[in-house]
Amino acid sequence: MNDTGSLVDISDVSVDKNLSKDERIADYVRQIKNPFCFRCGKITVHAKFAANGPTLEECLLRLFYV
Repeated sequence: MNDTGSLVDISDVSVDKNLSKDERIADYVRQIKNPFCFRCGKITVHAKFAANGPTLEECLLRLFYV
């Protein structure tokens, strides 16, 4: 895992909505550097997924609707 001081804060990321979908994705990844490990203010976000686990969508639905 990265030193938290070197992680990009997602609140500093701004993607031009006029770009195509592929260009927006590329711009986001260029800015965030690692979409699986970044900061959101003082909180470090480290996302990882199990090959046979629930999808991100399923996890979020459980989080918000249970």
